Amino acid sequence: MRKGWTYRKLGDICEVINGLWTGKKAPFITVAVIRNTNFSKDCRLKLDDVAYLDVETKQYSSRKLKPGDIIIEKSGGSEKQPVGRPVLFDIEEGDYSFSNFTATLRIKEGEIVNPTFLHRCLYGHYVKGETLRMQSKTTGLHNLDMKAFLRLPIPNLPVAEQERIVAELDLLQGIIDKQKAQLKELDTLAQSIFYDMFGDPVENERGWTVYQLFELVTEDCPISYGIVQPGDGEKIGVPVVRPVDLTTTFVHNNGLKLTTEAISNAYKRTILKGDELLLCVRGTTGIVSLAAEDLIGCNVSRGITPLRFKTANRFFMLYQFKTPMIQRIVSELTHGIALKGMNMSDVRKMRFICPPSSLQDLFGKKIESIERQKASINASIAETQKLFDYTMDKYFG
Repeated sequence: MRKGWTYRKLGDICEVINGLWTGKKAPFITVAVIRNTNFSKDCRLKLDDVAYLDVETKQYSSRKLKPGDIIIEKSGGSEKQPVGRPVLFDIEEGDYSFSNFTATLRIKEGEIVNPTFLHRCLYGHYVKGETLRMQSKTTGLHNLDMKAFLRLPIPNLPVAEQERIVAELDLLQGIIDKQKAQLKELDTLAQSIFYDMFGDPVENERGWTVYQLFELVTEDCPISYGIVQPGDGEKIGVPVVRPVDLTTTFVHNNGLKLTTEAISNAYKRTILKGDELLLCVRGTTGIVSLAAEDLIGCNVSRGITPLRFKTANRFFMLYQFKTPMIQRIVSELTHGIALKGMNMSDVRKMRFICPPSSLQDLFGKKIESIERQKASINASIAETQKLFDYTMDKYFG
């Protein structure tokens, strides 16, 4: 707690409203229902997948969300993502409610509390791991102890001071959001350049030469999956790239899980040289990233096949893989229910356009320029995020 501040319990400030069940008794009303899937990792509301349900009018009348409400994830979560995520509801219009896996905190009448300030405070408690100690696990679900949650300390500050802190944090968050938007614009630009230079890689209206994937890769790096059981928890060993690591253009040797040198050497065919394209072939198939130079000597898990090309430019192949046309083919080749995957024989036969090397290299240089811009923006995001985290800790740490 911050020296010189006084605190109150969350339960003294807010009332709790339990979530909504699907309606069973008429009359019904169709409303948008906020679920756990509408909580982002950084505890913000995202409305790209809102469910519309027919619910009882009587239930909804007492559970209609109001601007300033804070929705809490009270059931769900996972081993790596505890329950207790808070999101601020700030939508002025529309009929919205919330699911039975959540609860809503509504500031009591007469309490002078800035909802955004309260949300930031609860987010601070969450990232510190406070709710991790308040969860229990039954039948595979993680459940939040609401009684313990309502005992969380909330700073008792004048509203003007609350608003000043909110403005300071909002400024930093706004900078981060703009920088992330710039990254998306650059990714869109890169894909647009691909279409301008090469067209549709499946329709191939420009008549480029077409090869099967196995014809494009080097003999020392055959199309094959990586380590079946790399192990986990090794403190010293060989870093292993997994599908979960394919989140950016380049994968770096930073925080990767380790396997033993003996296990890695048993899969010499997939030991990396730092110039490969990494293709996810299990789970979320079709995701692609590039191996950075600091991955030399590392290996990959069974969910990834490394591709090292003879003459094809790997930036060109990266963006060809990313096109919706190729992703559609990946989807058609993906089989399975519990764990989806692609057969290596199907991957080897995938067909790709292969324009002259000079054009591919020209495209590669344009992408390298874009990647340098992205690296600069990412560095700036990291610095701004540090300042945001410091400010959060200063007020709520």
